[in-house]
Amino acid sequence: MPKATFTFRVDDGLKTQFADAAKAHDRSGAQLLRDFMREYVRRRGEMTADEAWFRGRVRTSVEPADRGDAVSAEEVKGDTSA
Repeated sequence: MPKATFTFRVDDGLKTQFADAAKAHDRSGAQLLRDFMREYVRRRGEMTADEAWFRGRVRTSVEPADRGDAVSAEEVKGDTSA
């Protein structure tokens, strides 16, 4: 797989703290950033699946109203049989 360089700006203090924390765990900052990126992409994929499930549930619950198979607010307010 081809490698690419990812460059971004960060506060010097944060960079130093991050590098120190990484070194304390025998990792480089670059290794941790790659891990964080992989984890973010993985979680985003899961979130997308969750979102798809949620949207499907919403669509299923809205379809009866779209067909006109819904009870009006007036009917609900007037119904005291429950």
